[in-house]
Amino acid sequence: MSKQNPDYPGQYPEKSDFADSPPAYQDPGMAGYQTSYPGPQQYVAYPPGQGPYPPAQPYPSPQGQYPMGQGPAVTMQPAIYVQRAPLVHPMPDYLGYSIFTMLCCCLPLGIAALIYSISTRDANNMGNEELAKKNSRLARNLNHTGLGIGIAVLILWIAYVAFAASQH
Repeated sequence: MSKQNPDYPGQYPEKSDFADSPPAYQDPGMAGYQTSYPGPQQYVAYPPGQGPYPPAQPYPSPQGQYPMGQGPAVTMQPAIYVQRAPLVHPMPDYLGYSIFTMLCCCLPLGIAALIYSISTRDANNMGNEELAKKNSRLARNLNHTGLGIGIAVLILWIAYVAFAASQH
């Protein structure tokens, strides 16, 4: 809080530093100020068919070119949507093999093979032969690898159990 000016009670020192006094009061009516809002605007009504602009000239119509009451016909070409049909000879999707690999042999490779099997089926239905061939080959390779790992783990498990039983 600032201290009051001792020379002028009620004034603070930082406010007494201003050399300019406030401007004098001006009566709004005398200084050219608008004291009220303008009244409603006056609109001019024109008789029907007439206006502030000259009447428009009609376009000339070709006589005898079209039957009476009909104008020129506008024709449009229909939109054509190109869709590929499903493949006539679809690639194998190995879906059953993928499910067997996933459940019985190697879960991670079986899941990946299942995803590519479904992608192969989708590509076959869309008619995309290149993508179907690629996904089919990848699903087959993942299934063969998963089956090989599953058989190897099974053989190692049997050898371990046989070795552990011979030690007792």
